[in-house]
Amino acid sequence: MKKLFERIRMPEFLEDMRMRYAAIAMVVLAVIGILIGALIRPWLALLMLLILISLVATIFYALETIAKNTNQYISDLSYRIKRGEQEALIKMPIGIMIYDEDLNIEWTNPFLQKYFGDTDVLGQPLEKVDAELAELIRSHENTNETKMVTWGQHQFEIIVQKSIGVVYLMDVTRYAEIEERAEDEKIAIGQIFIDNYDEITQTMDDQVVTNLNSYVTNQLTDWANQFGMFLKRIDNDRFFLLAYAKSLRDVERDKFKILDAIREETSKQNYPLTLSVGIAYGDEDLAQLAVTSQSNLDLALGRGGDQVVVRAKGHEARFYGGKTNPMEKRTRVRARMVAQALQELFKQTDKVFVVGHKRPDMDAVGAAMGIRRIAQMNGKECYIVIDPDHLHSDVERLMGQVGQDPEVANAIVTPEAALSQATDQSLLILVDHSKPSISAAPELYKRLAARTVIIDHHRRGEEFPDNPMLVYIEPYASSTCELIAEMFEYQPTNVPSLDKLEATAMLAGITVDTKSFSLRTGTRTFDAASYLRSMGADGMLAQNLLKENIDSFIQRNHLIDTIEMIAPNMALCTGEEDKRYDPVIAAQAADTMLSLNGVDASFVITKRPSGDIGISARSTGDVNVQVIMEAMGGGGHLSNAATQIKGKTIAEVRTDLLAQIKKADEDA
Repeated sequence: MKKLFERIRMPEFLEDMRMRYAAIAMVVLAVIGILIGALIRPWLALLMLLILISLVATIFYALETIAKNTNQYISDLSYRIKRGEQEALIKMPIGIMIYDEDLNIEWTNPFLQKYFGDTDVLGQPLEKVDAELAELIRSHENTNETKMVTWGQHQFEIIVQKSIGVVYLMDVTRYAEIEERAEDEKIAIGQIFIDNYDEITQTMDDQVVTNLNSYVTNQLTDWANQFGMFLKRIDNDRFFLLAYAKSLRDVERDKFKILDAIREETSKQNYPLTLSVGIAYGDEDLAQLAVTSQSNLDLALGRGGDQVVVRAKGHEARFYGGKTNPMEKRTRVRARMVAQALQELFKQTDKVFVVGHKRPDMDAVGAAMGIRRIAQMNGKECYIVIDPDHLHSDVERLMGQVGQDPEVANAIVTPEAALSQATDQSLLILVDHSKPSISAAPELYKRLAARTVIIDHHRRGEEFPDNPMLVYIEPYASSTCELIAEMFEYQPTNVPSLDKLEATAMLAGITVDTKSFSLRTGTRTFDAASYLRSMGADGMLAQNLLKENIDSFIQRNHLIDTIEMIAPNMALCTGEEDKRYDPVIAAQAADTMLSLNGVDASFVITKRPSGDIGISARSTGDVNVQVIMEAMGGGGHLSNAATQIKGKTIAEVRTDLLAQIKKADEDA
């Protein structure tokens, strides 16, 4: 206020001073004139003296009037400012409350009083008047920034000045509603794909196909109308979906039950159809939304289909469905196309590096040996990248056999050696995994990220290379070795093919991943095994490679001895906090528990050699352990999944696992 007065009074003060100096100057000049006139003509001096007296009187009267008017103006302005402050404090649309150290209300302005209704609040404890507001003030006392809060049915911006006991509340409900409506009206684009349309309809007559198309279209149209969405069929097996974000949230709360409805109803008619859906939102660029929705659909298909992937720009994907085991729907046509595409890539490559995941199992190593042979059949130098310090007992036995074959042994290199040999024209092939973070040679991946091929049988996760040159992911396959075995049919026939050791390693890989051909096997699995046997695969050698050590057998039984039923048909084993277990032992314990009567899902929690806590999860297919493991940072198959967790104890991980199982059961 003082500064304001200073800004107001300064111009008038300066003007007053200028007038005073001017008056003095005039008087001085007049006196000089009178003195000079008195020397020349006395009567002229007398006249000038009279004029001077009149002038001085006039000047002093004018100055007095100006000073009086200035004081009056300043006084009036001061009153108006103080009155404005008082009126603003009382009438401005911001709630103000003054309170004491004990949070008793000392004063509120009328704007805030209306939110208390007719209640007399002065002198009352705020906790008694409104406990919700009291808690809001306490939680924001130490913040000097404006925060958005909800009080009752309204939203406010709140500022708390604890030092003087004042809280300011600005009602922004109207603007919040406008913002919420804008969020609700953001566009979401979706693509719906009928996973197995071609396979189902290829043996049907036209009338049945027409009836099936009508059923699916009517079901999806009714579903879209129910939630206020636009649906358009753009191909026999594809639909385009357009919706508002609000409608999308409603559909997510409904958990996309349309997938279950169509699958169950068509199954009754002996032609089970499944849907895969990719939906994107949160981007103002519609073209980019369309690209993201296609990417989400690819992710849903890469995870086995029969599920929905919803993702907003800059956020993690949300998954719905995926409750059933994927049906085998790959064809040999694709195997041939991938084999041919791989041959074309070999032509543009100077050398090939093939890498499995960390602590590779027999499937990863067998697949790598198969790829090395394919590269060799196409005239390319190929190296298998293996970390010799982190191998399972079965892989160590295989390496012992490899040592007797100089040709294969010389092709096995460490990650460091591979990195030093790689060039800009080298090709990297990731087998039995698609996550760079779990690769056995992460630095090599960074070096060749732009020249990467992926061959895997696990469901695709969110983490995925940005621009791989070729992707062959088939969740319907039993193992990566099965996928690679099928490629040999399309390789040159005038060069040596698989030798006995390579074929045996690949057969052992299939045996491991299928639990001796008891899980996830199809006709193609047995075809691949038959081909490998025809190439000299030794079944007895494969069994010897897969034999379990006595120590491992004892540890596995020790784990199983801790079994407890954590839910109906769900078993859990936990290792000791101070004891470290090989991941293979944990996986074997989980597999063994599935063989027990009344166990449909099994979980084993152990401390890994690295110090991380690992969970191995298995199921017979009735429980989707993949969803549970993904929620805890891992992944895998519907019936075979795992995760690793850093910085927690076994007890803490056990608590988290039970919470995720409960949540998955509630969401089912």
